[in-house]
Amino acid sequence: MEDVSDPPFRRVCKEQGADLMYTEFISAEGLIRDAAKSLQKLDIFDYEKPIGIQIFGDKVEVMREAARIANDAQPDLVDINFGCPVKNVACKGAGAGLLRDLPKMQKITEEIVKICNRPVTVKTRLGWDDESKNVIEAATRLYDVGVKAITIHGRTRAQMYKGEADWSLIAQVKNLPFMDIPVFGNGDIDSAEKALEYKNRYGVDGVMIGRAAIGYPWIFNEIKHFVAYGTHLPAPDLAQRVEVTRTHLDFSLQWKGPKLGVFEMRRHYANYFRGIPNFKEYRTKLVEAPTYEEVSILLDEIREHFGALACA
Repeated sequence: MEDVSDPPFRRVCKEQGADLMYTEFISAEGLIRDAAKSLQKLDIFDYEKPIGIQIFGDKVEVMREAARIANDAQPDLVDINFGCPVKNVACKGAGAGLLRDLPKMQKITEEIVKICNRPVTVKTRLGWDDESKNVIEAATRLYDVGVKAITIHGRTRAQMYKGEADWSLIAQVKNLPFMDIPVFGNGDIDSAEKALEYKNRYGVDGVMIGRAAIGYPWIFNEIKHFVAYGTHLPAPDLAQRVEVTRTHLDFSLQWKGPKLGVFEMRRHYANYFRGIPNFKEYRTKLVEAPTYEEVSILLDEIREHFGALACA
């Protein structure tokens, strides 16, 4: 979720029912070097709470210092990413790469737990590949050094995001006799039905939503409503899509400024208007529009044009 789950994105997810959110993962090396991009990711706001700051890295001393910096930013918790599968993270020994060195994973976590005066949580995967699914040992080691919750993505690092997520090992972690901390499942949850089904079938304490929320933050309230009442909320109509897109854009400008705020919203338009027939022309216009005012005019046109078509 790097370059996606920034404060503007988190704002719309919170408004649409997300209970707990995390920052984009932040490079420990970047934090201790005062890298501007890493430091900006520490920005958290009262409306986001509860929120965790997530860090990644492969060196014990660097991760300890980065955790101190994250802790001082006053989040509700500090999260360690032991799950990122991308090459320039995992193959350098960070993220999911630490699944190949569990003693080091444990040492990093132990040092961070010692230095933080707030809960420390971890996100990880089933293992490096099919031959080394070691999440049960990893979870045991993490529990032993004091983490307060574990989120497990139901794929190995080798799978990346391909194939179907396997939640059976997540259930085994949850069912460990000593496991008295929350265990959250992650992977392939893209509907209210699946969220409830997987929670019940695998006995997890909750589910984490990632990719399914991109362009569709309504999924959080849809899940909560379905769990509570067993019925579906109506899908967002065109006017609601435009409204949330505009809200996201407004907060993007507030946080990033008029130029970068418009530029970095371009990655979101296709997702917010996914599935609308004959939308390609407007998608191109939105991506090419250089100013907030021009994007705003286009959003008004989209609401009027496609809303009228829906009512025809």
